[in-house]
Amino acid sequence: MVYISKVYTRSGDDGGTMLASGERIGKDHLRIRSYGDIDELNAQIGVLRIELQRADEAKDAGFVATADAELARIQHELFNLGAELATPSAVDEVPKLAVHDRHVARLEHEIDAHNALLEPLRSFVLPGGGAVAAVCHVARTVCRRAERELVALAHADRVRGEALRYVNRLSDYLFVLSRAAARAWQEPEVLWDPASVEQP
Repeated sequence: MVYISKVYTRSGDDGGTMLASGERIGKDHLRIRSYGDIDELNAQIGVLRIELQRADEAKDAGFVATADAELARIQHELFNLGAELATPSAVDEVPKLAVHDRHVARLEHEIDAHNALLEPLRSFVLPGGGAVAAVCHVARTVCRRAERELVALAHADRVRGEALRYVNRLSDYLFVLSRAAARAWQEPEVLWDPASVEQP
């Protein structure tokens, strides 16, 4: 159990912060940016869950319950990933708070389950497809940015492959979830049509 009795410490007023290891680094360090993006992604998924729960016109109530349960679990997994990234030694000793290949496999199973109900794509999908689908797309793009920062960190320092695989698969999950949400609300998906743009 974690107990937090005081929110501010003033120790970060100089632009520095402390990792779980006790090491102090700048708040602009790649490691801080990496788990900061994971934190932002978690917040965006929280927004997605609220949007999902209050959108009461879904034609597929089972989808809403399933997606909300999946996203709730993912929020906990992302918190564990953030804790892992805040602990540089986690590369040498796999910590209790981490993502593992079993979490990647579960995402793949969920992707396949949602995707099995969808029509095959004929082109790229433009973000939209209703309110819930649009918020899924925002979460997907935040996830892609988090992945880019994580790859940059992996080039400069060591990052467990499981972490990279998890974030990559999560963006795929969020894309498929956006399509599944459009289907659940019977919203049309808008496909990219290059011919619709006037050429010079």
